[in-house]
Amino acid sequence: MTDLAKLTLVESIKYVKEKKCSASELVGAYIKRIEKSDKLNCFNTKDLENAHSKAKKIDTNQKLDKALVGAPIAVKDLFCTKGVKTTASSKILSNFIPTYESTVTEKLWNEDAILIGKLNSDEFAMGSSNETSNFGNVLNPYRLNNQNLVPGGSSGGCASAVAADLTSATIGTDTGGSIRQPAAFTGIVGLKPTYGRCSRWGIVAFASSLDQAGPMTKDVKDAALMLDVISGYDEKDSTSAKKPKSSFLSSIKNNVKGLRVGVPKEYRVDNMPKEVDDLWKEGIKILKDNGAIIKDISLPHTKYALPTYYIIAPAEASSNLARYDGVRYGFRAEGKDLTEMYENTRSEGFGAEVKRRIMIGTYVLSSGYYDAYYLKAQKVRNLIKIDFDNAYKDVDVILTPTTPTPAFKFGENADDPIAMYLNDIFTVTANLAGLPAISLPIKHNKDGLPLALQLFGKSFDEQTLLNTAYFIEQQVNFKSQVKDWWMS
Repeated sequence: MTDLAKLTLVESIKYVKEKKCSASELVGAYIKRIEKSDKLNCFNTKDLENAHSKAKKIDTNQKLDKALVGAPIAVKDLFCTKGVKTTASSKILSNFIPTYESTVTEKLWNEDAILIGKLNSDEFAMGSSNETSNFGNVLNPYRLNNQNLVPGGSSGGCASAVAADLTSATIGTDTGGSIRQPAAFTGIVGLKPTYGRCSRWGIVAFASSLDQAGPMTKDVKDAALMLDVISGYDEKDSTSAKKPKSSFLSSIKNNVKGLRVGVPKEYRVDNMPKEVDDLWKEGIKILKDNGAIIKDISLPHTKYALPTYYIIAPAEASSNLARYDGVRYGFRAEGKDLTEMYENTRSEGFGAEVKRRIMIGTYVLSSGYYDAYYLKAQKVRNLIKIDFDNAYKDVDVILTPTTPTPAFKFGENADDPIAMYLNDIFTVTANLAGLPAISLPIKHNKDGLPLALQLFGKSFDEQTLLNTAYFIEQQVNFKSQVKDWWMS
């Protein structure tokens, strides 16, 4: 008998449409696993009763024609879901229940996907290891010598839930690599679309010029299907692009002949593990042996990407998080007057990493430092984008590693924020330039941990990105080695 929870998203929807299983049976298969998954700590909120009800309703339909019919989907706890708690994994929003639905989640439910819960993340998406959540850290379903590993961040709950078959697919957010890095650590596919491809309306904001919603899935075709559904113009979002609706899944091609692939010399960083360098060479060889044209390229301002990101992102965060004051919604601490109430609420409501970034952001925006830091960072950001524009005159996609290391142990970088920030070294440039990028698992290292490669695409050219990723995926035939050690 088929284990329904092990099917890909595309396969499971086909099962429902062809009546090989009911929506109720599909949802039930995932709920069984979710109910035994507390050790992983993926969920901040479960919505299992409502999921059962919606599945039963779908089963009474004669028409099973929606794109995601019956698919049980949990989403990052950064997307506002009407009537379902949305916390951003922070104490300050621990009792917030939205009265409205984010645009991208509404698109999922309009296609008959079924919400099964909200997934844990770093607090306000600030982190690279899911260790900053107010609700405790998520565990990676992969382990090293029976020791727990981080799932990456900030979308760590999303990554672990997909890898452990607790959701058929999910959507995360990517501000500096927060979809791609956890996808790499857990052996799944993570796609960050072009900035503006998917609406940001109804997503709890971290850094508004960098944040982008995107799919995290079991394979590339699932990512294409999810992007089909969640992309599109939204008049409620002023940064949403007026682009015609695409059909990414039906347009996937399994061919890279003549594709021009750029390999940037700046991504060969000091002390990069040999296994990551060898993985990169393996990816290059796969493409070259199948007719792609490999070109060495230069992205000279890459070395400034991390410091640029860690000026711009905290600056925007300090502005966005100013709204959390305990007056209108969320957590409120007591104080003898209004000022003390503000101070106590923000002091008690935010965690250490969020406070650190608010302080950095406020500093770089302050009088006397704005020109020296924030304005200069924006100029460097523009130079980074120009680097990519110049590279794309000669290449169609760019191939790099996703992360400098495989998943690491909890606490390994907890006392060193700089070491933690370096996890984003290969990913932040896509956000600064607003480009699409995808991470896909390639192989397991000698310790059985997944290693991933990343592809950057041209602005709004997700199709070439998905085509290339799909081709590589077919060549490497990666198979998850996740064991269900966590099932209680």
